[in-house]
Amino acid sequence: MAEGGGEGPEMPRSRLYDYVEMADPDDTAGQPPQVSGEPPPPDTPLGPAVPPTAAASFPGTADDIADARREFAVLLGEFRRTPVLVPLDADSEDPLVGDFGGVRWIYAFSDESALARFAIARGEGSREWAYQRVLGARLLDAGVPAVGVPCGVALDVGSEGEGVLFPPVVGVVPDAAAVDAESADGESADGEEPR
Repeated sequence: MAEGGGEGPEMPRSRLYDYVEMADPDDTAGQPPQVSGEPPPPDTPLGPAVPPTAAASFPGTADDIADARREFAVLLGEFRRTPVLVPLDADSEDPLVGDFGGVRWIYAFSDESALARFAIARGEGSREWAYQRVLGARLLDAGVPAVGVPCGVALDVGSEGEGVLFPPVVGVVPDAAAVDAESADGESADGEEPR
């Protein structure tokens, strides 16, 4: 019997499935994708962009916005201090990235289970995934500016309810790489006059 319960030739089992099985068995994000549809394109971020609690607090009162900013600052600080897994593109050995919303996103994962969910959601769970372990601060401070285009970090995409985006804005990435930074001549990084 083939993996997945059907009859047919035995397919090699990826180690990524082992990590998914260690995760919460009720977590449907960790299940293999259904055969009924096409897998999402490789450059499409999977999962929510921000935790549901942060998204639920917008729009709101000034206090709600201040609370959400504090929560994000705590999350950002924790990310900067934590080593994350950055998968490498199978063809070029560069960090795996996706373009979405006019921004290039470097994919990063908090652990191997999160990377496994992402791989399986992309329909690529059977291949071996090479990755580097990088400190979050180094990824934001050196990796993002090295890309040369507006770039942020997408943490744990494909993990339902757990994904977070660290966008290319002042306070998250270096000012030189931030799309909202003002240059010395008073123009913003995108060439528009500040309001």
